[in-house]
Amino acid sequence: MTNLFGEYDCRLDPKSRLKMPAPLLKQLGGGSNHTFFLNRGFDKNLVLYPEKVWKEITSKIGELSYYNTTQRNFLRYFFRGVKEVQTDGAERILLSRNLLDYADIKSDVILFAFIDKIEIWDKDAYDGQMNESPEDFARLADDIFGAENPLKHL
Repeated sequence: MTNLFGEYDCRLDPKSRLKMPAPLLKQLGGGSNHTFFLNRGFDKNLVLYPEKVWKEITSKIGELSYYNTTQRNFLRYFFRGVKEVQTDGAERILLSRNLLDYADIKSDVILFAFIDKIEIWDKDAYDGQMNESPEDFARLADDIFGAENPLKHL
């Protein structure tokens, strides 16, 4: 399982290319020509999935029923606008205009890497969301890691 982590301040170049931070690429195994799948996030952000992770996720999602209206609508929305992107010789990826517009991304971005995916946020939107800390973080932790949760031993 991939174990990504970190926040990275980045900037798009005038052609909407994003240079991937070297420490993040190192977490992905270094080397060159990384393949990712770029998709809409559940919030006003984008999500970058490493190729291996994308294959695992789409395999699970592929089990949904096209004949169930809710599942069919989810499938359509989830796959809407997805793009395969590869790092170029300068370790950049090209972000499509329609996805940038969806996430209101202008120039300055934050890459937020966690577990097996990388969220791409407009810097101002990310800062705004992260500055609104939950008032009772301890209660949230208890809800997630409490007695009835299988993750309680973490």
